[in-house]
Amino acid sequence: MQFVRLVVFGFIALSVIYLSISLYSRSVRREWLEKEFDADPPEGADDAMRDAYIAKGMTEYNNSIRPKLIGLVYVVPIVAVSVIVYVINTN
Repeated sequence: MQFVRLVVFGFIALSVIYLSISLYSRSVRREWLEKEFDADPPEGADDAMRDAYIAKGMTEYNNSIRPKLIGLVYVVPIVAVSVIVYVINTN
């Protein structure tokens, strides 16, 4: 029963951490895109062009490796706990 409790609460904690990091990373990327567009806007730029630029940049971000690496938030702790349990039980 203790193992089930560990798995459930661990998954909840890792999910909160994953969501926090994911939202933070997306907001930082969006802010960077906004600043980049505002620093050197093309001639005749309007809000629709700015929104399209940011949407394109966010699509490129979603297809990059960075959001996928955030998934390691789940993998690394599970591997670490598994190794610790294995090492403790083999000795």
